[in-house]
Amino acid sequence: MSAPAAVDYAQFPPELQAPIKKYEDFIDNRLQPDLQNTLALRDTIYNRISEYLKLKTHIQTIKEQGLEELETKVDLGSNFYAKAFVPDTTYIFVNVGFGFHLQMTLSEADAFIDDKVKHLERLADKHTDEANEIRAKIKMVYGALMEAMNLAK
Repeated sequence: MSAPAAVDYAQFPPELQAPIKKYEDFIDNRLQPDLQNTLALRDTIYNRISEYLKLKTHIQTIKEQGLEELETKVDLGSNFYAKAFVPDTTYIFVNVGFGFHLQMTLSEADAFIDDKVKHLERLADKHTDEANEIRAKIKMVYGALMEAMNLAK
């Protein structure tokens, strides 16, 4: 629901001007930022899911092709790549969270990724639900504001 156009508070009785302004400020300064933060958190989680799924694809490729060593390019950030050589693909290091990386076999990493993706999807769903609740609150407050403005005329 889009925000109402700029409101001329002088058209309303003095006793309604302050509450109308208060609710508009609540939407603009509290609910909208909360919504943006929740959606940003959810997008960050979706990016992490994407990274884990890419790793899972690479693991499957290594398994299917029976690669014992690997030559690849590694993204160092900002799409800047460097060549990398992995002499033994028996073990890989997986980011398990909180800045920790754990050495795992390919099968262990595959199982870990499945569990981690399920967990992250539940977390993303939680943020989606929170965003929907915030949207409903915004819509409810806008509806109440419109009703109050119409009654005051």
